Amino acid sequence: MSEELTPEQIAQHYSAAMDSVNLINAVIASPDDYADDETILNRNADHLRLVVEWDFWTTEDMTPFTDAITASGV
Repeated sequence: MSEELTPEQIAQHYSAAMDSVNLINAVIASPDDYADDETILNRNADHLRLVVEWDFWTTEDMTPFTDAITASGV
């Protein structure tokens, strides 16, 4: 992403990525609830891998993203 983003847009991207973090954590906590979707961890961890590489981040804490990627085990 090379376009200039407003702080509000950056915050929206961060919030959307946190949805993936929260979903990964939910799957880990209750894997049986997600048994019908075998790719859910892969998709969300891949999404977060892309997100952390975006070049518009400033002082946002990427720790939840990297922790969720690691916790996903994929």
